Amino acid sequence: MRVILLFLLLLPALGRAEACGSANVPCLLPDGRSYHLRLPDGWDGTTPLPALMHFHGWMRQGTLVINHGRIASATRKRGVLLVAPNGARKTWDFWRASTPDVAFADAVLADVRARFPVTDVYVSGYSYGSAMAWRFACQSGDDLAALLGIGGTLRQDEACPEAPAQVRHVHGLADTVMDFPMGPGGDTTYPVQLWRDIYGCRDGLAKGDWQARDFLTFTRTSWSCDGGAVTLDLHPGGHFIPHGWIARQLDEMLGLERSYP
Repeated sequence: MRVILLFLLLLPALGRAEACGSANVPCLLPDGRSYHLRLPDGWDGTTPLPALMHFHGWMRQGTLVINHGRIASATRKRGVLLVAPNGARKTWDFWRASTPDVAFADAVLADVRARFPVTDVYVSGYSYGSAMAWRFACQSGDDLAALLGIGGTLRQDEACPEAPAQVRHVHGLADTVMDFPMGPGGDTTYPVQLWRDIYGCRDGLAKGDWQARDFLTFTRTSWSCDGGAVTLDLHPGGHFIPHGWIARQLDEMLGLERSYP
């Protein structure tokens, strides 16, 4: 009788553990902060997973990320675990190197690794979330497979003690929300100058134009570097997550056939 009673008392806790990562139920950390998960389609429960940790934009939460057609559709169709941390007060503190949000993101990844057989970790973000992804890569990025920035950067003179294996960034030339970081003399490659300096990059190589959808054209430049790789995609539009951009990066990095989304 005592064993049955104990089992009944544990049922609510077991239910919460099972629910974490399903639908819109958050995973809770000991300090009360949380994150959301989206498993890839058809995962068998044991196969190792690459993971994409995506920081949401200003005044958003992880629930938007795991339901977003240009983010979640890309990860779930490519066998990638999507991790979406929730910013305190729906925003991120990326302005300073000592921000507690870096430690929070580290704790999120540690919790994810305790739950799932995670392999490579990619970090991305949009707008304020992109700047936060840059901050995280700058302060705690040595073990990251890549940084995927979308429409938001740090100052290009930041001192970064760490760096991911590679950086890919996309920015709209007409962005007036997180203004396009134009360089001296109209240098449109300036948005990734920080990483080019860190990696010891040489002259950029124009890779031509590409499209995920016929209404938006990206112009790509890549750099050959001593300590990493840098890719910059520019488009003529404003401040948004471009259709197919995350999907294209994952296809290229994971060695998959290109598809949309």
